[in-house]
Amino acid sequence: LKSNPSNTEEKEAQTQLTKSDELQRLHSQALSAYQQEDYEAAISLLDEILAVCVWDAELRELRAECYIKEGEPSKAISDLKAAAKLKNDNTEAFYKISRIYYQLGDHELSLSEVRECLKLDQDHKQCFSLYKQVKKLNKQIESAEEFIREGRYEDAISKYESVMKTEPEVPIYSTRAKERICHCLSKNQQATEAIKLCSEVLQLEPTNVNALKDRAEAYLLEDMYEE
Repeated sequence: LKSNPSNTEEKEAQTQLTKSDELQRLHSQALSAYQQEDYEAAISLLDEILAVCVWDAELRELRAECYIKEGEPSKAISDLKAAAKLKNDNTEAFYKISRIYYQLGDHELSLSEVRECLKLDQDHKQCFSLYKQVKKLNKQIESAEEFIREGRYEDAISKYESVMKTEPEVPIYSTRAKERICHCLSKNQQATEAIKLCSEVLQLEPTNVNALKDRAEAYLLEDMYEE
C-alpha cells in the first residue's frame, strides 16, 4: 500500500487484515479447546479456519487428532492424507494413517501406508516397528487364506491360531480369526466345535453373515434343521 496507495486497495487490505485477526482468534480458541479436551468444539473452530486456510497441513493434523479422540477414524484418515500431500516428507502422517488402518483391522492398507513412511525414512523407528508387526500378520492371514482355498483346513486353523497370538491387543483380528476358524471347522465336518466358535463370534457381532452361514452349515451336519 505504501508503494501504491489507492482507496480500493486500502479497503481490500483492511478487510483481509480483519479476516486474518479473526482467524488467529479462532486458532487460539481451537488450541485452547483441544487442550481442555473439548474436541467437538475444537473441530468446529478448525472447520471455520480450514474453510479459508485450505492448504494448512498442521491444522489438518490437529483436526485429525480431534477426530481420533472423538472416535471418527475415517475422517482423521482423510485429513492425514491431505497433510501427507501438503507437507514434504511427512512420515508422521503416514505412520498415523497406517496405525488407524491397523486398529480398524485393515492390515493390507496399513502395510501400504507404513511402506510410504519407510520410503521417506528407512530408519524411522516407529514405522519400522509397525511395519514388522503388520507384515508378519499380513503374511499369516494370506497363508491361512491360501490353505482354505486349497481345502487344507487343519493348516488354516493352525495359521489363524498364530494370528491371534501375533495380535492379541486389537480385538478385531481375534474375531476375524475365529470367524475363519469356524468356517474351516464347518467345512471339515467338525460341527460341534464350529457351532461353539461361530456362536462366540455372533455374540460379538450378531449380524456377521459369514458366521451365520457357517453355523447354519454346522447345524445341518448335526440334523438340527430348526436352528
